[in-house]
Amino acid sequence: MPMIRITELKLPLSDVPVEARRAADAPSETDADRAPAPHPISALKALAAQALCITPNDIAALDVFKRSFDARKAELLVVYIVDLTLVDTAQEGSLLQRFDTHPHVGKTPDMAYRPVGHAPQDLALRPVVVGFGPCGMFAALVLAQMGFKPIVLERGTTVRQRTQDTWGLWRKNTLKPESNVQFGEGGAGTFSDGKLYSQIKDPRFLGRKVMQEFVAAGAPPEILYEAHPHIGTFKLVKVVESIREQIIALGGEVRFEQRVVDVLLKHEHGTHYLRGLTVQNANDGSVSELPAGHVVMALGHSARDTFAMLHQRGVAMQAKAFSVGFRIEHPQSVIDKARWGRHAGHPMLGAADYKLVHHAVNGAGKGRSVYSFCMCPGGTVVAATSEPGRVVTNGMSQYSRNERNANAGIVVGVDPCDFPSDEASFVQAFGPLDGPRYAQEAVALAAAHPAGSATATHPLAGIALQRSLESRAYAQGGSSYEAPGQLVGDFIAARPSAAFGSVQPSYKPGVKLGDLAGSLPDYAIAAIREALPVFGKKIKGFDMADAVLTGVETRTSSPLKIPRGDNLQSINVVGLYPAGEGASYAGGILSAAVDGIKVAEAVAKTLCSKAANLQTL
Repeated sequence: MPMIRITELKLPLSDVPVEARRAADAPSETDADRAPAPHPISALKALAAQALCITPNDIAALDVFKRSFDARKAELLVVYIVDLTLVDTAQEGSLLQRFDTHPHVGKTPDMAYRPVGHAPQDLALRPVVVGFGPCGMFAALVLAQMGFKPIVLERGTTVRQRTQDTWGLWRKNTLKPESNVQFGEGGAGTFSDGKLYSQIKDPRFLGRKVMQEFVAAGAPPEILYEAHPHIGTFKLVKVVESIREQIIALGGEVRFEQRVVDVLLKHEHGTHYLRGLTVQNANDGSVSELPAGHVVMALGHSARDTFAMLHQRGVAMQAKAFSVGFRIEHPQSVIDKARWGRHAGHPMLGAADYKLVHHAVNGAGKGRSVYSFCMCPGGTVVAATSEPGRVVTNGMSQYSRNERNANAGIVVGVDPCDFPSDEASFVQAFGPLDGPRYAQEAVALAAAHPAGSATATHPLAGIALQRSLESRAYAQGGSSYEAPGQLVGDFIAARPSAAFGSVQPSYKPGVKLGDLAGSLPDYAIAAIREALPVFGKKIKGFDMADAVLTGVETRTSSPLKIPRGDNLQSINVVGLYPAGEGASYAGGILSAAVDGIKVAEAVAKTLCSKAANLQTL
């Protein structure tokens, strides 16, 4: 194992071998990929030797851990983090002592993953995982690797079937509510840019475990060293299938088109215990009970009916802030030029991305944060609704990132105090049966808790806001799953758009131009209008008049949180483990997968502890 890590070795872009990149369009990418050019090991050895005051011949091996780009100056630099082993390994200790206070030299951390336990032979009930997105997938994988043979319940279809169903919405305006961008094997992350980076704290390097499993399942090996790795939808399909096969090979089960419609609880000594699930089979409508004492609820942020069911059963949850906005599209060449300067088009760099934020200071949007979300270089804007009569947008890229447009969400934060509390809003969102009851609960919560706090807001009120905006967008788009849109220049000037300019939108089934002012709350419109010209100063051309806004983006994150304790179980239901994005413990593929591992470990520890206690009786 390499012993010394150097965290900042820089080479000019011109000194680095060029990666061979495919020019083919996305559908042909899976078999046409060519291996990237090798790293400039000799040059890196020379730099590392210079940094450590040794000779290149003293270095036995050098491995690239991470590669990124520094574009702050005209001469773009490639920045490497490397791990190295010396010919004389005894010399490593003295070198580490000599550079003990150096900010860029240290000991290579131990990143190996070690299971927390192994399933006992007399396990009474197998653990259950609900949802097969990144969180549920890695919870099931780690449980299977520890011998627990988990049962996975996924309401949607296999990844290949849901791909066909999703294209049915994009090409034929036909929505399948249980098989779409949100629901099905792989989760919402399958139809995205496939980003595999996160800002979570990860002292145990669980993210490395995730990346290694992805590579073992067929992901490109370069995701292990790229600073901003991504996979892309077409590659994710095969990766997801491979992980499923591994879970099954280890004794687990993955049951598709099985929707959890109820949780079965028992009450003892003032405590709620999980005893099972009620599951509906989508194929024949039959309903059955599945005994279970440990259930990972790896719900996505769009499992609204399941959230409502859990609320009705008394599972603790609370409203949470999220963001709403639009998708914005520019020519990718504009972003490349603004970000890479004279290096734009260099094959190693690929399509440029960006990250923007602005705190609004004027008008109705004052105090609101406006930021770019889920930026997709060389990608497309996709129809992401999971409910009839509603329009939702999201972004997606293939591994190649070679589509003509760049897109990103431009979104504004909304807080629980912004959520509706009137009966009409709840009835519109949840129907005449549950709506009035939720409205009464909302009144009681507002009276019992401090104004403006999350606890004063009904846990499902954020869903009511989302559904209201999505229904409005559906109507504005012509009630055919086309999305409402507007050119950036017209949006800033507050005038409707009548015709597209140089930027053609990528959203399918299509974009209907008009005025987006009525598609979001006034404060959100004001904040975005203020932010776009500011972003244009940060990235030249960002506020170009012909850029296209497409509405609406409402599912940036879960609108609620399901609190859990230090044991990662629900704070008021023993045996229920809220996890991933839907429960607000993740925000993307990598963080969701990492949370899945953590929750799987918590389940394993509990089951192993129970088995040990039984043996001592």
